[in-house]
Amino acid sequence: MTESVNEMPESSKSAKVVRGAMQAVGGAVPLVGGVFSAISGAWSENEQDKVNKFFEHWVKMLEDELKEKEETIIEIMARLNLQDEAIAKRVESRSYQSLLKKTFREWSCAESEEKREYIRNILSNAAGSSVSSDDVVRMFIDWINQYSELHFQVIGSIYNTNGITRGQIWEKVGKNRVREDSADADLYKLLIRDLSTGGIIRQYRETDYHGNFIPKSTQRRSKGSGPKPAVSAFDNVEGYELTALGQQFIHYAMTDLPLRIEFSGA
Repeated sequence: MTESVNEMPESSKSAKVVRGAMQAVGGAVPLVGGVFSAISGAWSENEQDKVNKFFEHWVKMLEDELKEKEETIIEIMARLNLQDEAIAKRVESRSYQSLLKKTFREWSCAESEEKREYIRNILSNAAGSSVSSDDVVRMFIDWINQYSELHFQVIGSIYNTNGITRGQIWEKVGKNRVREDSADADLYKLLIRDLSTGGIIRQYRETDYHGNFIPKSTQRRSKGSGPKPAVSAFDNVEGYELTALGQQFIHYAMTDLPLRIEFSGA
């Protein structure tokens, strides 16, 4: 088991931690390897405790990240039927391996357990499903990094509730009503705009049998009625729905495949 920061030995071993960390970075980035080596030597000689402590935290963070990646891969494999020839072939394919490399190269996006689970679900479903192309799956992975957990709560609230209003979404995610001129209201409007311009949600519109949007009837304001009132951040008139991309994101990121093999992270 990895020792905690408080249990690390005194300065001599701390210096080794610094040198090891710097050498690791120097090896990963050859261009600056010489500079890091010189700095590492100076720090180890002067026993700069604060610098050593910083690197102890850094090494611990890297170890935690590796543990998260290992746990995620095991959980993915535990959900896949590798006896299925199509799935086994897909997992070994260059295209799927490319998705794995992209995901783990950009692992800093998974800053919460919820996001880590979304990543796991995306990779699991991408191995066993062909609903979305790999280009779309790559975009889903980018969304995990791009959007916050509140964005995803809004997406989940709209799912299977076509026509839900902004006010109803706010209540559904468990938020208390706030002032229209508050920072929370501004944040919520920004969040809705993010998801709208990102092609994940749109204002609800009826479609015909062939999937074509039916034009809305225009409502003209009578003369002398004054300026058009500002739309509330928590408007209860206009409804919203998920786009086709939003629907597929739900399928990939928020649908957990059942475990085929029990796994204990202990």
